[in-house]
Amino acid sequence: MRPSTGRQRAIAKALTALLPIAPYADTERIRTDASAPHLKTLPPTIAVWLATVAHVRHQHTDYERLLEEGYDRDSARFFVLDQVNQVLTRWRATRLLDPDDEDE
Repeated sequence: MRPSTGRQRAIAKALTALLPIAPYADTERIRTDASAPHLKTLPPTIAVWLATVAHVRHQHTDYERLLEEGYDRDSARFFVLDQVNQVLTRWRATRLLDPDDEDE
């Protein structure tokens, strides 16, 4: 599928640059999430990064289980940080999640 708008093309380019070998099923979900209305005001690279972190956190870590067990959001995020970075490393991401970054 060829992106039809400038923003969609920019998101596709940012996604390819950030996650060179991520699985197609994951990149398609991230692409969709990065195009969400609440991320439209952000530059495509930032929208892709935020969508990537959220996707990996929710789909590839114990984050949801920790929330169900009663951990607050910040604690759960702290405990899955290494899992997020392991997935990003497998996908040869050009950036990893920094524990000092706020609101990711």
